[in-house]
Amino acid sequence: MIALTINGERRSFEAPLTVADLIDRLQLADKRLALERNGQIVPRGTYLHERLADGDRLEIVVAVGGG
Repeated sequence: MIALTINGERRSFEAPLTVADLIDRLQLADKRLALERNGQIVPRGTYLHERLADGDRLEIVVAVGGG
């Protein structure tokens, strides 16, 4: 198990876990989003290979359309 802080909320997940796995588990796979890990933006092209570690702090922002 690894513990992550996501948007200020502590959550636990089975390890190993990539960014892509996390996005899928959070049901955000088909959303337009930006993800920051420990203060650094994670490029979308690295989601499949970017492994998350115990204690990582994530901020996930989902784009919302409208006018």
